[in-house]
Amino acid sequence: MKNGKIVLCLVVVVLVGSLLSCTKKSPAEEAIASAETRIFVDDVGRQVELPQQITRIIPAGPLAQIILYSIDPDMFTGLTDQWSESAKDFISQKYLDLPYFGKLYGTVSLNVEELAFSGPDCIIDIGEIKKTTVEDLDTLQNQTGIPSVYIAASLQDMGKTYRTLGQLLGKQERCEKLAQFCETTYQRTVQIMEKVGDKKIRSLFVVGEQGLNVLAKNSYHSELIDMLMDNVAVVDNPLSKGTGNEVTMEQIALWNPDFVIFDAGSIYHDVANRASWNEIAGIVAGRYVEVPSAPHNWMGMPPSVQRFLGMIWMTAVLYPEYCDYDVKEELCKYYKLFYGRELTESQYESLTQYAFCK
Repeated sequence: MKNGKIVLCLVVVVLVGSLLSCTKKSPAEEAIASAETRIFVDDVGRQVELPQQITRIIPAGPLAQIILYSIDPDMFTGLTDQWSESAKDFISQKYLDLPYFGKLYGTVSLNVEELAFSGPDCIIDIGEIKKTTVEDLDTLQNQTGIPSVYIAASLQDMGKTYRTLGQLLGKQERCEKLAQFCETTYQRTVQIMEKVGDKKIRSLFVVGEQGLNVLAKNSYHSELIDMLMDNVAVVDNPLSKGTGNEVTMEQIALWNPDFVIFDAGSIYHDVANRASWNEIAGIVAGRYVEVPSAPHNWMGMPPSVQRFLGMIWMTAVLYPEYCDYDVKEELCKYYKLFYGRELTESQYESLTQYAFCK
């Protein structure tokens, strides 16, 4: 009887083992199970268990995708933001062909199964810390079954952001180069703005096809604008999103900015023919430009690291008397370091065609 029980137990063990071995795990689950793990504390204090070495990642959104691309796009298993048409001249085809899994936040389009099957070690979100960030990341992690971490980012602290990512991804040397470029550019701009003092130019950033949306002062998207100019778009509830705040033409006339920046796809090309704009000081004086936007908008839609292009360019446009650097050289240096692209003369001319006052 005793031997019979032993045999029965062995049969049960074998059957259970067989069933477990037949249970299909996603590549992500296999990677986590087989790797040595570590605990990473992200910038909102969440303790996340991760593989000791991360080799495959998914960015959680457009802002994160731009920053992570500059570190190592070969780590991507897919995208959460589709490339624009303008990206084709600056992004290698193999990255343009990466699978798109859908937005990771607040949508029903996310293909969780395909995302998990692509085998990422973790999902990385980067940007402005909000009240709901912890809840959002916990929800994202539970929804996908993939460890998810959050890294804070701002213009002032972009060097710190890159160094944190260097530690997370084991890319310290690469991230240090990126961090140093950001810090050098930022400190130079701070010094220029100290010389400008209280003589910042009264300016307005206009977005939207009708030219009736603005990036309001003190919004997350206006961080660079507020740094470089006297942003006249003061509203009661600044919205932290790329579409900005909707206003009226009457309000724009009351603000009467001396300089106007138009987002790509707005009304730059026919604004001079619009009667409603003919009395705006910046338009009358010909002091208006359109933001270059290939492969990403230089002033920050989304407000990611490409804003350092805007910092280099717009500072020189507004305050050339204080800028002792070669704008073209610095812009080309950025494209080489962050996108891995040597700008041709024709590419540079095309990018900046409407970037300077006529």
